[in-house]
Amino acid sequence: MQLADFDYRLPEERIAQQALEDRAASRMLVVHRAAGRWEDRRFRDLPEYLGAGDCLVLNDSRVFPARLFGHRAGVRSLPVGKHNPKRAENLSGRVEVFLLRPLPGDGREWQALVRPGKKMRVGERIHFEGGLEGEITGRGEFGERTVRFGGEEDPWTAFERIGHVPLPPYIKRADGQADRERYQTVFAREKGSVAAPTAGLHFTGEVLEACRGAGAEVAYVTLHVGLGTFQPLHAEQVEAAHLHSEHYRVPRETVRAMERARRVVAVGTTAVRTIETAARTGDLEGETDLFLYPGAEFRRVGAMLTNFHLPRTSLLLLVCAFAGKELTLAAYRHAVEEEYRFYSYGDCMLVV
Repeated sequence: MQLADFDYRLPEERIAQQALEDRAASRMLVVHRAAGRWEDRRFRDLPEYLGAGDCLVLNDSRVFPARLFGHRAGVRSLPVGKHNPKRAENLSGRVEVFLLRPLPGDGREWQALVRPGKKMRVGERIHFEGGLEGEITGRGEFGERTVRFGGEEDPWTAFERIGHVPLPPYIKRADGQADRERYQTVFAREKGSVAAPTAGLHFTGEVLEACRGAGAEVAYVTLHVGLGTFQPLHAEQVEAAHLHSEHYRVPRETVRAMERARRVVAVGTTAVRTIETAARTGDLEGETDLFLYPGAEFRRVGAMLTNFHLPRTSLLLLVCAFAGKELTLAAYRHAVEEEYRFYSYGDCMLVV
């Protein structure tokens, strides 16, 4: 399969730039796989599609302010020579550090994306507001950097103080204070994601109670969203592509809830990948790089709620694997024509 086969046309104005004031006011395109049809509904109608024996599984990972802005402080150890004098320590230039995940150890070393990437070499130091300092200590396969944070303040505390909400690049505005609440699910608990599990953004406490009232059991898994979820695929042939690993956990009470269920309804592609990883490996915690594309077998998930995804991405391929490529792309064309709102702050699709 070629990645180009998973493309579609989307006018830029269909990309949602702001969250709706009411989380649950989104539209919901309901896709019926067996019948090969869809219907236009509202997200608040979700409980109508649930009943006794359903287990609604949500990703409770919490987004943290993962985008940091600082300035270059110079390089600690560059060769000194006639044509390469050591640069002054007061070099200044704006630097963006997009944190991805903490590395094992004392919590001060992180995998990150850094801009400007070509200029930021190993040994380069970055100053941030309030005395936080970072040093680039390594680089990865796809240009990621390892950044070690110094200073007296705990890095997590510093990130909360000076970090920005990591809105995706297709949202063409700076993050605001409101995004700290809206780019977060109401059930977020486990800190560690650098992008929201966006299918969960539509839920309110009221809707969750209505789902329970319809007879569904509500359970949670954790997958910390990182490069594996949002980075573009690096191969034109689908079978040659692979994802970066992300940390997941499935509580034993969630396993028991799914075992009791006649149908598991996963909220978001991250919940799908977590559930299917555990079903394949038997491991309830670890790292997953599971890549689900057309032809994949779904061993546990029986229905899914998801937002509309970018073309040519692993997320869209996962939906195509679950609902079928032709039906999924036809439903996407319908959503474009009917002016659904797309991507993170957009509307959603329920596949049953």
